[in-house]
Amino acid sequence: MKNFSYYTPTRVVFGKGTELQTGELIKAQGAKKALIHYGGGSVKRTGLLERICQSLDDAGVEYVLLGGVVPNPRMSKVYEGIELCRREGVDFLLPVGGGSVIDSAKAIGYGLCYDGDVWDFYAKKAVPKACAPIGAVLTLSAAGSEMSDSSVLTNEDGWLKRGCNSDLCRCRFAVMNPELTYTLPPYQTACGATDILMHTMERYFTREPDTSLTDALAEGLMRTVIESARTALRDPQNYDARAQIMWAGSLSHNGLTGCGTVGDWASHQLEHELGGMFDVAHGAGLAAIWGSWARYVYKEDPARFAQFAVNVLGCKNDFADPRRTALRGIEAMEDFYRSIGMPTNLRELGVEPTEEQFRELAYKCSFQNTRTIGGFKVLNIDDIEAIYRMAK
Repeated sequence: MKNFSYYTPTRVVFGKGTELQTGELIKAQGAKKALIHYGGGSVKRTGLLERICQSLDDAGVEYVLLGGVVPNPRMSKVYEGIELCRREGVDFLLPVGGGSVIDSAKAIGYGLCYDGDVWDFYAKKAVPKACAPIGAVLTLSAAGSEMSDSSVLTNEDGWLKRGCNSDLCRCRFAVMNPELTYTLPPYQTACGATDILMHTMERYFTREPDTSLTDALAEGLMRTVIESARTALRDPQNYDARAQIMWAGSLSHNGLTGCGTVGDWASHQLEHELGGMFDVAHGAGLAAIWGSWARYVYKEDPARFAQFAVNVLGCKNDFADPRRTALRGIEAMEDFYRSIGMPTNLRELGVEPTEEQFRELAYKCSFQNTRTIGGFKVLNIDDIEAIYRMAK
């Protein structure tokens, strides 16, 4: 195993009705005034926003509201949030929603502690030195941002989708009530399950040979998500399935399933450019690109893909040729994606890039041909373009 540092400071408050504790949780942080940050109208329609506001009122915590976060969250909303928080004297950020809302809040938190343009952190021109405190109320099991060190934002100037990783942005607490995910449309449930799986798969496809405990944790998580996603799509108000998915989403991206490994992350980098250019749902974009990435790289270590096929997807092991088992696993993973309504290529995603766009995607993904991506197989700009083309 590689040396690793594992840090998970987020307090998890999990279960039915836990959103009613939000005000006291913020008060315990010593905060006086919070920004309640959210996306569309669902938090209003379900009564969640009203319950959150009442909880803060009961705890004596003042608040201001800022809605309007969209999937693939925009920097323009972040700038609006920074200005509002400074004007109102906000000292705590409370995103109520999924990964997009939490990521937007994290960027606002960075910006409140920085005199320059917060995009500097996402463009890798600067490194965050501080972040305003954040706590989250989770309504969508997917990104794992409620326990991760990551945030991903889209800059409308050039439509660049970029990430920033820092322990400074980790949530002080995460309120997780699986009941809040009952009303999610099937497509969002499927996208979320895909994102959770991919956060573990990015770490699982490693070249490190001795990671048996971490492998077992990752494999168990992935099997659970696959089974629970099928149940939740069949029975949207199945609490146990929703609870398994919600907890898996946090564990998948808080570092646990990558301890001792060197992850890959190429699929995420490839998808970020698809999201930036075509504004596709993140989980769907990952499903659309993964099979092409897998077929492009699996020969680097067929045994690793064979292990995934057997231990996660239950494929028969062809001991004579691990490459055959590996390909069975790739096909089985794509079959699962199709079974939950996810695309397995760009056409099914609703995207048909032109020749010029294929080149632009690869150019942006390689940061103008200044970097490579991937750990399982290092990919240069030509490899990147080839994978995009394989996925069409």
